[in-house]
Amino acid sequence: MKQKIIHIALVVKDYDEAIDFYTKKLNFHLLEDTKLDENKRWVIVAPPGSTECSLLLARASNEEQLKSVGNQTGGRVFLFLNTDNFWRDYNAMLEQKIKFVREPKEEDYGTVAVFEDLYGNLWDLIQTKRR
Repeated sequence: MKQKIIHIALVVKDYDEAIDFYTKKLNFHLLEDTKLDENKRWVIVAPPGSTECSLLLARASNEEQLKSVGNQTGGRVFLFLNTDNFWRDYNAMLEQKIKFVREPKEEDYGTVAVFEDLYGNLWDLIQTKRR
């Protein structure tokens, strides 16, 4: 048997502002934006070169979901953006005014820094060392 995770749902306040952030600030590709009904869309974004997993941008549809926007993991790093060139992407993100909450650090496993998305979700930007 072979299985894989293909989408991770990320609860957002607004589809269009989330699309704008991920495509213009993080350089993700908009893979799909399909209207499902009057209030719901199927919105998929992914980083350049990603083939396995993408983000499903899911607009909060009630107060309970709205409370989780920006804090889906209780303040822990939520998502991990792996790169083949840490410093290229880190500097590009700084130019886009991405807020880093932990500066770059060399770890045994690679170079890593923590940034916030537009809602405050924490992400690792990471370039792992080859083993």
